[in-house]
Amino acid sequence: MKILIIEDDINLASTLARRLTKYGFNCEIAHNQSEALLSARRFLPATILLDMKLGNDNGLALIKPLRSLLTHAHIVLLTGFASIATAVEAMRLGANDYLTKPVDMATLLKALNQERDTAITLDIATTVMSPERLEWEHIQQVLHSNNGNVSSTARQLNMHRRTLQRKLQKKPVQH
Repeated sequence: MKILIIEDDINLASTLARRLTKYGFNCEIAHNQSEALLSARRFLPATILLDMKLGNDNGLALIKPLRSLLTHAHIVLLTGFASIATAVEAMRLGANDYLTKPVDMATLLKALNQERDTAITLDIATTVMSPERLEWEHIQQVLHSNNGNVSSTARQLNMHRRTLQRKLQKKPVQH
């Protein structure tokens, strides 16, 4: 199955592509709106993973053009800034699913309707992220949204700046 990953965070996009490739998906990555529309026309994916915040742009604005271009594509909106209002707006515009980041592989695969394959379902149990890894991923998202400002990130996460700096020095394993 072809999947177009539209994500401005290069590391997250690469990680998603690498993990989904292990489950037999053919992945292509786009990092901004123009790349996304060009890739969608050329690649013709069955599924689109769309980040809500693409640099200074809003991923919600891409849903309608993508939906008109690929009427049967399954569009999954990924966001680190979840709210009921944006979930309703995403569905109204044509998204099929709305997931908050960091998302674990089991939840993502379920959204991609891959849970019916028992071999994949059994393999998911071995690839669930540890709590330490989930915390690391969340910290990285918040740090990215604050343009690398550790003090702002610490305030947003409601933790002391030194504690955040210690956590940033200890990168957990990939699981």
